[in-house]
Amino acid sequence: MTEHPTSHEGRKAMAERPQERARPRQETAPGEAQSAAQNAAPNAAPASASPQVTATSTTTSTTASATVTSQTMTNPTVPGPAVTSPAVTSPAVTSQTAGATANATATDPAAGAAATAAAAVAVPVPAPGGAGGGSRSHPDGAGGAGGAPRREGERLRFVGAATRRIARGLDLDEIVLGLCRATVPTFSDAILVYLRDPLPVGDERPAEPFVLRLRRTDRLRLTDLEGEELVLVPDPDPTPAAELCEVRSGGALAEVLRGVRPVPGDSAAARTALPELLGPDHPLPNGQRAILAPLRGRRRVIGAAVFLRRPERAGFEPNDLLVAAQLATHTALGIDKAVLYGREAYIADELQRTMLPDSLPQPTGVRLASRYLPAAETARVGGDWYDAIPLPGSRVALVVGDVMGHSMTSAAIMGQLRTTAQTLAGLDLPPQEVLHHLDEQAQRLGENRMATCMYAVYDPVAHRITIANAGHPPPILLHLGGQAEVLQVPSGAPIGVGGVDFEAVELDAPAGATLLLYTDGLVESRLRDVSSGIELLRERLAATAQLTGPDHAPPLEALCDDVLDMLGPGDRDDDIALLAARFDGIAPNDVAYWYLEPEDSAPGRARRHARRALTRWGLEDLTDSVELLVSEVVTNAVRYAERPVTLRLLRTDVLRCEVGDDSPQLPRQRRARDTDEGGRGLFLVNRLARRWGATRLSGGKVVWFELATH
Repeated sequence: MTEHPTSHEGRKAMAERPQERARPRQETAPGEAQSAAQNAAPNAAPASASPQVTATSTTTSTTASATVTSQTMTNPTVPGPAVTSPAVTSPAVTSQTAGATANATATDPAAGAAATAAAAVAVPVPAPGGAGGGSRSHPDGAGGAGGAPRREGERLRFVGAATRRIARGLDLDEIVLGLCRATVPTFSDAILVYLRDPLPVGDERPAEPFVLRLRRTDRLRLTDLEGEELVLVPDPDPTPAAELCEVRSGGALAEVLRGVRPVPGDSAAARTALPELLGPDHPLPNGQRAILAPLRGRRRVIGAAVFLRRPERAGFEPNDLLVAAQLATHTALGIDKAVLYGREAYIADELQRTMLPDSLPQPTGVRLASRYLPAAETARVGGDWYDAIPLPGSRVALVVGDVMGHSMTSAAIMGQLRTTAQTLAGLDLPPQEVLHHLDEQAQRLGENRMATCMYAVYDPVAHRITIANAGHPPPILLHLGGQAEVLQVPSGAPIGVGGVDFEAVELDAPAGATLLLYTDGLVESRLRDVSSGIELLRERLAATAQLTGPDHAPPLEALCDDVLDMLGPGDRDDDIALLAARFDGIAPNDVAYWYLEPEDSAPGRARRHARRALTRWGLEDLTDSVELLVSEVVTNAVRYAERPVTLRLLRTDVLRCEVGDDSPQLPRQRRARDTDEGGRGLFLVNRLARRWGATRLSGGKVVWFELATH
C-alpha cells in the first residue's frame, strides 16, 4: 500500500494498549499448541489405532488454530513469533504450510496438532488498502475481515494529518498549498483547485457572473532516474485544464456545487460537470478515479477541488468520498478565514498609512527624513506616529508620539491625537501648551487612553529649538563633529494621565547638527531595557558620523537606514517611528526685520525697506514685484491692526516675505467687481507670488508669500 508521510503519527500510542492486551494470548498460543503436541506424543496411538481418535485430535487442533488465527488478524500490527510485517504472504508459502500440516496430521496426530497450531500463528495478514491504495484481497479470498478496520484507521490518520497541514496556513496560498501537498500522492495522483473570482469577503454579495479560476494544480510525475523517483510538480498534465470557467445557472456544474457533497467521477452528474469545469479537451480518467468536491465556506460555495488518480492505481472507494468531503470542508473554512484576515490586515495597514504623512514638508532651514516599521506582519497596525508641521516665521514643529497598544483602537486614537496636534500647532501655541491640550483630548476620548509624545519647535533664524516631553524617550542630537549626546529634557507624565504640568526647555540647534526623534520600539525589547537601548543608539549614531568625517554630516536617508540596521531578530517587539531633522538654519545676513507703526505711511516705509534689502542681496530684478506685493499686504494689515506691524524678509533658495499683525481675522481672496475700489490686493498676490498663505497665531496672524530667486 502507498503510505502518506504522516501516516505513522500517533500509531504507536494508539496501538500500545490493544497490543498489551493481545500479546499474552499470542505469546501463549504457540506454547499451548507445543504443549499439546508434547503431551500427545507419549500417548499417541499407533498407526493402526481407531480413526475416531485421529479425527478428534485433528478437530481440536483445528479449533485452536482458528482461534489463534482470529486473534492474529484482529491485531495485525502486534508482533508475534511468526508475524514480522503486515505484508501479504505468498500463496505458494500458504499452500506449502497447509500441505505440511495435512501430512503431519495424517501420519502423526500429535505432530499434526503442533504443526496446525504453528501454521495458525503464521497465517499471513492481508495488507489493507489504506487511504488511497485500494484493498487487496487475501489469496484465498478471505482477507477482507482484518483489512477493513486497518483501512479505516489509515483513513482517520490521513484525514487528521491532512487537516492539520491545511490548518497551518495563514493566507490563501498557504492553505491551498497545504491541501495539495497533503493529498498528492497519498490520496490522489493529481489535484486541481478552482476558486471563485473574485472571492467574496464575509457577508458581501458575491460578484456576478459566477466565475471559477484555476488557483493551483499539482500532480505526481514519475521520472526514471536510476530507478523510479517521485516528483511533485505544479502542472496538471500535458493537456492543461481550463484557466477560467463560468458556471452556468442551472447547469450540471452548478447543480453539483449547490449539492455541496463530493461526487465520484463515474456518476452521471460528474461526467457532465467535469468537462464543463476542466474544459472539453481535458482527459478524464475512467471508472472511479476522479472526485469532484465543492468547496463551501460559511455561507456560500467558493470553489471546487478535483482529485484524480492514474489508471494503474486502484480507484476511489465509497469511503474516500467522506475523506474528500472533510478535506474540502476544512479547506473552504480556512480560505474563508484567510480572506477575512487579509481584508482586515489590508484595512489596518491602510488605516495606519493614511494616518501617517504621505510625504514630509521641506521647510526653509531644515531637512527631514522619516521611517516607520510595524511590529510584525501579523500586527501591522499600531499607535506610533510622526509629523512635521510648518509654522509661521519659517519655523517647523517636529512631533513623535506612541499610543499604547497594537490594535485598531490604538491606531484610531493615534489619528485623533495627530489631528489635534496639527490643529494646536496651527495656533502657534508653545510646546508645553500643546501637550497640555493633547492630555485633555486623550481624557475626553475615554479611560486609559495613554500615549507618550515629544513636541519640538525649531527656529532656523534664531538657531534654537524648544522641546516639551510627555513620557517619551529623550531625543539625541548628533553634532557636525561626530559627537552624539542625549538631550536632557524633563520626561513628564504620559498624555492621558491628567492633572499634570508639562515643562519646555530651549536648547541650541547649531547648523549641521541632526536631531533624532524616535519611539521606544527602537531602543526597547525583550533583550535590553530602554537605557541600554538609548546608549546603543547614541553609540551607533556617533560611529556613523565618524565615517563621513568631522566636516560632513552623514546623509539623512542613509543615517535612518543605518539606525534601523542595528535591530536584531529579537528587537521587533513594538512598532517603530523615526524622525530625523538636519538643521541648516538661516544665516543672520539673510534675514531683514522691521517694525511698522499702523499708520498710513507704513506701506511706503515697507517698500523702501524691501528695496534696500533686495539691493544688498543682489536681487534687484525682484524689486518691482516685491514692492507691489509688500505694499498690498502691509496696507491690509495696517487697516485692521492696533499694534505695530512686523515685516520680515528671508533669503534662502526663495525669497520669503512675512507680514504680521494683531488681528485674528484671516484675509480671503474674492473677485472684485468693476466698480469696487478695493479687493484686488490678494488677487495680485495670488497671480505674482509662487506661493502664499495666512496663518492664525495666538496673538494675531501672519500673511506670507514667496518669490523664486532664479
